[in-house]
Amino acid sequence: MTRIEFLGTGTSHGVPVIGCHCPVCSSSDPRDKRWRSSVWITRGNTSVVIDTGYEFRLQALRAGLERLDAVLYTHQHSDHLMGLDDLRVFTDDEKLPVYGFSSTLSAIERIFPYAFTDMPYKGVPRLLKHEVGEGETFRIGEIEFTAIPVMHGCMRISGYRFGSAAYITDASDILYEENRKYLDGIKTLIIGALRDKPHWSHSTFAQAIENAERIGAENVYFTHINHATSASEIERRFYPRARGAYDTLVLEVDDE
Repeated sequence: MTRIEFLGTGTSHGVPVIGCHCPVCSSSDPRDKRWRSSVWITRGNTSVVIDTGYEFRLQALRAGLERLDAVLYTHQHSDHLMGLDDLRVFTDDEKLPVYGFSSTLSAIERIFPYAFTDMPYKGVPRLLKHEVGEGETFRIGEIEFTAIPVMHGCMRISGYRFGSAAYITDASDILYEENRKYLDGIKTLIIGALRDKPHWSHSTFAQAIENAERIGAENVYFTHINHATSASEIERRFYPRARGAYDTLVLEVDDE
């Protein structure tokens, strides 16, 4: 079995949004407190995180995350990246591998050049780039991943399939016809669903469900959710077709 823990399920603002007093931002439901989107995936002794947003340190402490074999990046936007400096605790003995498309890793290296050098200063993360191509399958310990290209507005970014599950966030178009060989057979789909109102670079709830139905996924979880919709409303409106993921939710999925 593969274990998936949601470290964060919010959009770039996070929820609550600074200065906002809407019903969701004021909610007492803990499922409506959404840190920036990230997941922690483990199988056996293998430990991998997808994306390191602003709250990564807090997420790791809350989850009890104490070791990492690698980090996978979907893209370089700050809400998926800016916790990178806190990876330094995992690089005392050796460099930590980070995976992503060439364009993503090149942008990350421009933002954090010191993380990819051999400088002797101990106060920085020491990272080792592993560029992956579109549709490329690669193995980290006991987990095999496939990088799936999707569109985030005008950007080609990466989703990741592992076994019978996939994590596809921030996608406005999953490029189904192009990617069907990577998407067919997915049973558990974690997919970005921002809100009801259309957005140029994110899927709505309806679009996310449509994509899940095209794939034939049996279990669908929304992530990267903004403050327009509460967890209870998502559950009322979309269950059993889909569920809203929430911070600290843990799933266990079949490896195949």
